[in-house]
Formats: sequence, C-alpha cells, structure tokens
Amino acid sequence: MSIPVYLFTGFLDAGKTAFIQETLEDPGFNTGEKTLVLLCEEGENEYRPERFAGGNVSFLPVEEQAGLTTAFLKDYQKKHRVDRVLIEYNGMWPLQALYDALPKDWDIYQIILLADSTTFASYMTNMRQLAVDKLQDPEMVIFNRCTDATDKAYLHRAVRMVNRRAQMAFERTDGSVDPDDVVDELPFDTDAPVIDIADEDFGLWYLDAMDNLDKYMGKTVRFKGYVCQTPRVPKGCFVPGRFGMTCCAEDISFIGFICAAENAAALQHRSWVTVTATVGAKEHPIYDGVGPWLEAASVTPAQPPKEELVYFLR
Repeated sequence: MSIPVYLFTGFLDAGKTAFIQETLEDPGFNTGEKTLVLLCEEGENEYRPERFAGGNVSFLPVEEQAGLTTAFLKDYQKKHRVDRVLIEYNGMWPLQALYDALPKDWDIYQIILLADSTTFASYMTNMRQLAVDKLQDPEMVIFNRCTDATDKAYLHRAVRMVNRRAQMAFERTDGSVDPDDVVDELPFDTDAPVIDIADEDFGLWYLDAMDNLDKYMGKTVRFKGYVCQTPRVPKGCFVPGRFGMTCCAEDISFIGFICAAENAAALQHRSWVTVTATVGAKEHPIYDGVGPWLEAASVTPAQPPKEELVYFLR
C-alpha cells in the first residue's frame, strides 16, 4: 500500500506553514488519517496542533539536507506507521534531493508552490536556478501578499516559461483569492497580415504559440531563426529556432518549430535564416503530441541577431 505525499515548496516566509496549518484544520482534508508533517525548514510561524481534530498529526524535523535519507524516512515509518505525509520543503534544497530520498512506497500526490509576490522577482533574479527548480513540477502555484499593484502578468509569465501545466492563484493581503485571469500582453500584433516577431520576442512567441496554438492557425509569421537540421523531422523539413535559457548557463536548450520548406535540404546547419511561414498543426514526437507546423513561403539567409540567446521574461 502506497503512502500519499503532499509536497509544499517555496522559499522562507512564503507562507508554507500557514497554508499547511489551514489545510490540516480543514475537516474535509483531515478526516482522522495518521499524518506526518516532515519539516525541512524552520520559519517564523509555529504550528498549532491543538487545532487539529483527533490528535493524529506528528512532526518530524529534518535540519540538514544530508539528514534527508531513505533510511531515515523508512525507519520513522516502521516505528510510527503513518497513513500520509505532508512535506514543508526547504527552498534552498534542490528537489531532486527529496525525490532521491523518498521510500519507494511514498508516492507524491500533489505539489503546491507558495510564493511571496513581493519577493519572487528578487529570487528569480538572484537565485534563478533554485527558483526554476521549484517551478518545474507543481500543479498549483499560489502567490500571496498580492495587492492591486502586484504585477500579475510578470508572475504568470515566470511560471509559464518553466511549467505549462500549473494552475495559478493570487491571494490578496485581505485573504481573498483572485484566479489567474491574466491575458498575456504580447509585443507583436497577432491580427496583422504578417505577424513580425522581433528577435528579442522569440521566447514569448514560442511560449504563446505552444500554449495558444489556435490563435495562430492559418496566420502568417515572420521571424529570424537558427537552422537545426535533424533526422527527427520528416524529409523536406527543418527546425528554425533559438537557444533559450530558463535559469542558468547549464540550462540552455534549443527551442523551435518544425518547418516544411522547398529548400529545407539545402539550408546549412547552424546558419541563420529569416522564415516567412503559415502556421498549422500536426502531431509529432518532438511535441509529444500536436504542435505548431510551419509551411514556409520563403526561407532566406540572415545575419545573427544582436543577442543570440533567448530569455523568456521581458
């Protein structure tokens, strides 16, 4: 029998303790299961177990990352028998350390990221690799301490550049919650006869086209791309794209769309071209399903852009 694990991530003072406290006070969630709360971070707030019905919650501190081992967790499970586990994870520890330590019968049911909207941008700037690490896997991202001045569009894009699946919510300082109704403001005109994608906007267009393909169906786009000749695409096709960085130099990857072109075979690998193409959709393993499929009207040589690396936030 597997043990469900609910994982709560975020940096110090992100509101994890308060959220877990409220969760365990909810009679709809806490119905008597013997629950272990694994504490990997000591924040300013303390838990109030007297407010949990049934006295069924125990706490296990893990003060150092090195102490988070499979043997440690299995030993506790053997001695105390738990029905489920809630983990308040340390934002400074990589998630892989936790994944490696979980016993085989501990299955992660849900991951929720809590983030302070007033400090999140600072973490993205100064601790980008750690921030991206925490953004990759959650099903839900909750930004708290929001006000009318909160730049929801920035927060929305920061999540979407890493995680296209996560739902988002914005909790205000008065406790009310706003849904993620952000409509991405794009720096190009999607209703123009030819949608011109500036060099610096390729990353935004890539994310938007992957998330909202219907918006571009049948439309013509023009952009500058780096030629990738790969046997993974059909004959008569190539992949124009860019190298993008989400967190650090070690996390640079190539992003692009499959493009059919009459002169595809003649294009030099790693050269730069300007592509004018009509957007369609086809299923292909590169996309792990259906994705953008470009039919080129023209592919012509181009000079490299001033900044060859793509960033996803503006």
